[in-house]
Amino acid sequence: MVPPSAPDEVVLEVLPRDISAWREGNTGIPYVHRFESGRPGPHVVINALTHGNEICGVAAVARLLEGPVRPLIGTLTVSLSNVAAYESFDPARPFESRQLVHNMNRIWSDAWLDGGEDSPELRRARELRPVMAAADHILDLHSTSQDVEPFWVYPAFARNAEVALAIGRPAVHLSMPDGLGSGTPLIQHGRHGEPQGRGVALVAECGGHFRAATSALAVEVTLDFLAYFGLVAPRPAAGQPQRRYQLLQTYVVRTPAFRFTRPLVGFETFAAGELVATDGDAELHAPEDCTVLMPTRAPVPGREGFYLARRL
Repeated sequence: MVPPSAPDEVVLEVLPRDISAWREGNTGIPYVHRFESGRPGPHVVINALTHGNEICGVAAVARLLEGPVRPLIGTLTVSLSNVAAYESFDPARPFESRQLVHNMNRIWSDAWLDGGEDSPELRRARELRPVMAAADHILDLHSTSQDVEPFWVYPAFARNAEVALAIGRPAVHLSMPDGLGSGTPLIQHGRHGEPQGRGVALVAECGGHFRAATSALAVEVTLDFLAYFGLVAPRPAAGQPQRRYQLLQTYVVRTPAFRFTRPLVGFETFAAGELVATDGDAELHAPEDCTVLMPTRAPVPGREGFYLARRL
């Protein structure tokens, strides 16, 4: 067995910048800015920093706030979520600022938000709850711990797939027919997680956390998303061949002895029945021919180890 993903040296092409100038916003909620066009149209939320070390979204927010970009129709809201985790960033330990206590992208259920537990992430999610509830459409900007091909993630509703396919970049899609299986992400909060809902909610995993190309893609995807709904001028379609995957399973690590059978960074394939990993005495076999996405760099019991997906 090998370590979780045998990480190589991390290249820090992009580092966090000072975002304190954006704190006040104009909504009464720190780091939330809203711009109304005065013309009929959808309310679109662009959300960044759900995880504190996924800094590509800061580049997109800078483009919107400093550009400046203002909506031609409808309403644009720009949100920076887990600022506390972002401000804890240490370049010597660049993966440790993902979260302070809770994974902020797994607590968007009523059980968590209305529950009795407390953490910086829960307090911030409760503060942002009305912001997200007011949105017609949400783009949540993320990045990956390994420098892999960017991809969309979304609940497997036709409305989400239609928008992601029309935008065309990223060119890879991961749809979730039965949810994530390890908690409730922002894109499944409230009506955005309901089959009969009409709002679109997408995650864009824009590439490796600290790559300049990841930040550049986050800006492009953000403008593409706004253009699709008419808030900015039309943009040319990417025109790339699309690849689609369906989530089969999210595996949550149970013991510190978790190990993959070979080094993984993401998009590796396994044959039906092939051993993917062990976790203590448990052997984790591929249920069918499938692809591994988001393999952990370092296992933490209670956190996700990997996704298994079926190519569509």
